[in-house]
Amino acid sequence: MALDNVTVVVPVKNEERSLEEVLHGIFKHTKSVIVVDGHSDDRSREVATSAGARVLLDNGLGKGDAIRTAIPEITDEITVFIDGDGSHNPDDIPALVAPIKSGEFDHVSASRLIGGSSELHGGFDEFMRLAGSSFITACINWRFKVRLSDSQNGFRAIRTDVLKKLNLQENSTTIEQEMIIKTLKLGYRLGEVPAHEHPRKYGSSHIALSRVWHLYLWSLIRNLFF
Repeated sequence: MALDNVTVVVPVKNEERSLEEVLHGIFKHTKSVIVVDGHSDDRSREVATSAGARVLLDNGLGKGDAIRTAIPEITDEITVFIDGDGSHNPDDIPALVAPIKSGEFDHVSASRLIGGSSELHGGFDEFMRLAGSSFITACINWRFKVRLSDSQNGFRAIRTDVLKKLNLQENSTTIEQEMIIKTLKLGYRLGEVPAHEHPRKYGSSHIALSRVWHLYLWSLIRNLFF
């Protein structure tokens, strides 16, 4: 069943091989879909247009930039963010949206720590990703006296009016923790639902932890305390 007043935003960069399947899954739940392209070198924009999505071009600064590019264009009551690499299951969208529609929460994040992940376990890089994510989540829990399990997942639903009040500034994937922290800072209700993170079907992650860890740390300090 299609969801009323829900827009799904899909930030992408070079995801032509996975994007069509992701969009097909999303369109089962809503007809309002925005794909924000980060200056892809492949056919991501063409795939999105052919599937029926509205396509925006960001400023090429990263995932946070893509999300911020989409926000002024959203008019529906609820916004869902989902990755375009196939790691998130679009059939989990109703579970994210339901607690917002019922009035229980203003922002609902999908948790890989509850739902399981095929990306956070394996080798040393996966261990470091999990350790870093757990550290950041623990800091957020300490600061706001909450019990979150996952502060880094890119799969979430949020009331659009709340989203527009967060005044998001991050350009990179650090925008995920910025959304969590600013939701709590402003006193909005934040919840989690389990959702499994699948391995990306094609290519590899654009994020090298060794090059971005300092961005996460500085973003955490800045958003927690300033």
